[in-house]
Amino acid sequence: MSLIKDKQLADISINELLIPSEKVAHVQLNNPLEHALLVLVKSGYSAVPVLDAKYKFVGIIGKTVILNQILGLESFEIEKLSEMKVKEVMNTEIPTLTRENSILDGLNAVIDHPFVCLVDQEGYFDGILTRRSILKEIKKNIYINSYKKQ
Repeated sequence: MSLIKDKQLADISINELLIPSEKVAHVQLNNPLEHALLVLVKSGYSAVPVLDAKYKFVGIIGKTVILNQILGLESFEIEKLSEMKVKEVMNTEIPTLTRENSILDGLNAVIDHPFVCLVDQEGYFDGILTRRSILKEIKKNIYINSYKKQ
């Protein structure tokens, strides 16, 4: 039986796999790149969500984007870290989901991204859905179904 057609897996909501916003490292639009890089390095993540002053999701920022901004011809131009703001270099072309989406919607979204941000109807940041959490759920579902067949 295909996992996609398996009722148990298809019925799992993203809400069950979501990492809530309170537990997710993030930066804000007007933070300097220095702060963003510090958050990224300290958290160990390669990218984090960017929120506006009202905690609405506006994009993501990653280490690679920041490092590309400070890379000069012969050295790193470290002073740019305190001069430039997150909003100047963040990526805004990021898919989002809501708590109402299915795990299959989430699976499609994380094919190209290690995590996808969840927002509510008004755009407020709800949390993230990670590729890891989906793969763990699929693995658990495979084991449950293989034991049922035995």
